[in-house]
This record gives sequence, C-alpha cells and structure tokens, in this order.
Amino acid sequence: MKKFLILAFVFLMGGYLTAQEKTNIQKLPSVNIKTLDGETFNTQNITNDGKPILLHFWALWCKPCKKELDNYNEVYEDWQEETGVKIFAVSIDDARSTAKVMPFVNGKGWEMEILLDPNGDFKRAMNVNLIPHTFLIDGNGNIVYQHTSYYEGLEDEIYELVKKVAAGEYISKH
Repeated sequence: MKKFLILAFVFLMGGYLTAQEKTNIQKLPSVNIKTLDGETFNTQNITNDGKPILLHFWALWCKPCKKELDNYNEVYEDWQEETGVKIFAVSIDDARSTAKVMPFVNGKGWEMEILLDPNGDFKRAMNVNLIPHTFLIDGNGNIVYQHTSYYEGLEDEIYELVKKVAAGEYISKH
C-alpha cells in the first residue's frame, strides 16, 4: 500500500509539473476587442517587437485596478527606457460604461495602450475571473507570469520580473 501511495504521488506530481510547464508557454488567444476609438482590434496584435508586455485587466469600478495602473503610469517611461516593456490595459467595463473609459483615462493621463473588452470575450479566453489580473508576456509572445490582486509595492516586484524577461532570463511561476 505504501509503495502504491508513493507511486501515485510521484505520478500526480509529474502531471502537475507538466501542466505547470505547459501553462508556461501559453500564447494569447485571437479575440476581437475594441480600441478607445471604437476600432476593432485583434488580440494577436498585442506585440512589442520582441520585448516584454504587461497585459492588465481592469475596470472603472475596481479601485485596486486603478491604483495599480496609476503606479505603473508613474514609472512607465523609465520602465520603457530600461526594458522596452509595453503595457496594455484591457478594460472589462460593460457596454453601458465603456463610454466613460476614455474620459477617465485622459483625466488620469495614462500613457499605456488602453483596450476595451465590453463583452468579456477576451477576459473569458484568458480565464480572468478576478481583477486586477496582470499577465507578463515575453518577447516571443509566451505568457510567463500572471498575478491576481494588488497591494502596495507589487509594481516593484513586477518590474523585477520584467527586467528578467527583458534580459532573456527564465522566471518561475508563483
């Protein structure tokens, strides 16, 4: 019985590690969403010439989301200069409130790319259930890290990961 339990444990852990490795090379799905100007935008066009990308899901009603994006915006220019990272912030506000996104973003002066997912198609394709939800994508388009929620100082931790990805280093999932 003991041997069986050990074998079952080894087998299950092997499957778990394989599953973790497979999620490490996940690519972005192809979903049509909108730009702030109302143009159709396919998520396959979320690219950055071989440099890292932060993909952040947020909404107007989410205070932690807005705080995180405010903090990213404060350091975005420096991050871009040092690593070439590009930030895409995807609003999951519904069709009733998407008209409020552009005035809000303009008022904040956010420099990152803002996209709209009013039907939640991209959110569902990315298995985003809670926001804020941030994905780090390497220069080859692989999702190498993701994090849900926000706390003060998280942007510093994210930046350390961005620097590693920009340098071509492997980062382990949390």
